[in-house]
Amino acid sequence: MWRYFKSSFVITFLAFAGLGVFFGVTTGRWDVTIEGIFIAFVLAILEVSLSFDNAIVNATILKDMTPLWRRRFLTWGILIAVFGMRLVFPVAIVSVVGSVSPVEALVLALRYPDKYAQLMLSTHTQVAAFGGAFLMMVCLKYFYDVEKTSHWLSAIEKPLVKLGKIASIEIGLTLLSLVILSYYVEPAVQLSFLLAGFFGLLTYIAVDGLSSVLESRGSGLQDAHRASFGMFLYLEVLDASFSFDGVVGAFAITHHLVTIMVGLGVGAFFVRSLTIYFVEQETLSQFEFLEHGAFYAIGILAAIMLLDPFLHIPEWVTGLAGAVVIGLSLHSSLRAAKTQKKSGVSH
Repeated sequence: MWRYFKSSFVITFLAFAGLGVFFGVTTGRWDVTIEGIFIAFVLAILEVSLSFDNAIVNATILKDMTPLWRRRFLTWGILIAVFGMRLVFPVAIVSVVGSVSPVEALVLALRYPDKYAQLMLSTHTQVAAFGGAFLMMVCLKYFYDVEKTSHWLSAIEKPLVKLGKIASIEIGLTLLSLVILSYYVEPAVQLSFLLAGFFGLLTYIAVDGLSSVLESRGSGLQDAHRASFGMFLYLEVLDASFSFDGVVGAFAITHHLVTIMVGLGVGAFFVRSLTIYFVEQETLSQFEFLEHGAFYAIGILAAIMLLDPFLHIPEWVTGLAGAVVIGLSLHSSLRAAKTQKKSGVSH
């Protein structure tokens, strides 16, 4: 197992050492330096706990990609995840909201972190609606799949598969959820909540549709690369949607952009290591219901994000809820494997 996580531990050491040097040079205070490293460590734990289900879903898709695109996801993808979502994304939001250039937004983050955080958090309703709608589509698409034959909670999942015969039922339910929830959002942001959720829904339809088109091209190597490219795009948007909650939630812990980027970035590296481990060890085939648990956890995260504009739920609750669901699915998987083994022996 060490070989899967060795690079992540090395990155963690280098990142925390670099953060310590940064605080040492800019503040010259050991107490601030130690506090900054500790907060980054907490953020890394938060990121892993929130994104464990993301690693499982990534693994389900990654195993069907060509080796070339798998490597690209694990290299290009990590650069996008760490620098794109943890640095460029927050700076871009503040740049748009504050009507300043990206450079000015970056300076604002470094010199006036409280003001920067205020601008960043002012967009939380729209960010939560976009990410929540996208993740809700991911969850519902899985459970309303008419080709789905494996069920963990049969009383829930079997009826959902039957309802999956209704065309675009997941789109209708997501839109209905957005409309209902918008009535509980403050009037001043109702329209922006609906629009952001609508664009999250459209983004899912566009990315999922493109992936389907690319996957249906044929069976040759070139076509396999096209299909893998579609999966790559889908995974990047999925990763971004998972990142929204972590990035915005991090500002509740600290307003320091560099600390946030280091902490969440380290967490993202460990999530990638988990993904590789799940794929190469064929974990999903060994634990039948682990994938189900991950999609239930995604549904919980989507619901929490959509409720957050008027009912804030602490990030630790989100992470704990997902961990409990995945833990239960793992327990059920172990029991099922044990039952199948006994059945095989008896025969």
